[in-house]
Amino acid sequence: MSCNYADGLSPYEDKGVCGLDEKFDTDETLRLKCELLADWIKGARHVVVHTGAGVSTSAGIPDFRGPNGVWTLEQKGLKPTSSISFDDAIPTKSHMALKKLIDTGKVKFIISQNIDGLHLRSGIPRQFLAELHGNMFIEQCDKCGRQFIRNFATKSVGKKCLETVCRSEQIGGRPCRGKMHDTILDWEHNLPDNDLALADLHSSVADLSICLGTTLQIIPSGNLPLYTKKYGGRLVICNLQPTKHDKKADLIINGKLDNVIESVMKKLGLEIPEYETSLDPTRNTEINSREMDWTIPTSRVKDMKILYKKVCAPVKRKRRATFMYERDITTYPIKRKEKKQEFKVKKEEIGNGSSINVKNEPSETNNDLVPKLESINDDFNEASAYFQEQNTVT
Repeated sequence: MSCNYADGLSPYEDKGVCGLDEKFDTDETLRLKCELLADWIKGARHVVVHTGAGVSTSAGIPDFRGPNGVWTLEQKGLKPTSSISFDDAIPTKSHMALKKLIDTGKVKFIISQNIDGLHLRSGIPRQFLAELHGNMFIEQCDKCGRQFIRNFATKSVGKKCLETVCRSEQIGGRPCRGKMHDTILDWEHNLPDNDLALADLHSSVADLSICLGTTLQIIPSGNLPLYTKKYGGRLVICNLQPTKHDKKADLIINGKLDNVIESVMKKLGLEIPEYETSLDPTRNTEINSREMDWTIPTSRVKDMKILYKKVCAPVKRKRRATFMYERDITTYPIKRKEKKQEFKVKKEEIGNGSSINVKNEPSETNNDLVPKLESINDDFNEASAYFQEQNTVT
């Protein structure tokens, strides 16, 4: 359970702002916002979803900074009154809806800060998922770096040794005699290289980033959605509490995630599938050793770099410390910055007198650093076709 996971972490005082009041949109406002989000998903070509602890609360796993979150209660000397074990929790409607959106190509990639393994257990393939803070159902070899799916959640956190040997020999590789470790990050650990690289590149390529159940306070994970904005895309935040980047969002939805996702899926004409143990690699005993391999191939990063170079104009960052993933921009000329792109705020009035603030009307000014969607369609489609072909082959 998440409180046991939190107890296993090293002492750390700065855990962000906890216990902020939750805000709920009216039913009519929520309906209109969900319809708008569905329309944006339909019109987008590369949608990326960022998920936090809020996406798993309906599975019985407490969040961290909510009114009854683990760290909110910790500040009061309390613990959650109820919490389900990671082994007993099952994917929520939101998890299964994301699986459907991945299968239908509506969503291209999911970036998760969660360690509960519910995205894995919903059946989402590895190539569509970055797990930035680890996974309780994944173990990693300390020598060859390969990752494998476990049948039950690890009891340790902080990349500790599990006293089991590497399984690389079982999938046709050479025995490396390495020891398996849990993949859960502690406060001082660096994020996994390939997961972060893919998260960075997908966030940059995306023309629509959707944040679900995260206050975006932990960095660098919380800053990734801003890359979508940097290259001219839209940012949508679905959360009950205020987030760090609300002012930069084009649309903010304050509602329970399962309700929001159900409404959006209905508008898209897609049915949310039920969770099946046969699709859960932690429960399906018929999955072979090779299918239990959860390692990200380096080719995935190379494929995304191709797409990134086709779609995104290179931008020279002011401070090297702001880099999340080292991009090769030396062979690309830096375009001059002429005018800053701005978005006008459009208010759509609702019958009950409330309004939705939507930044969806670009001004007449242009920014050469932000490629226009119309001018790069050919390059994007060419690179995207190559990327999809690689996914199919592997």
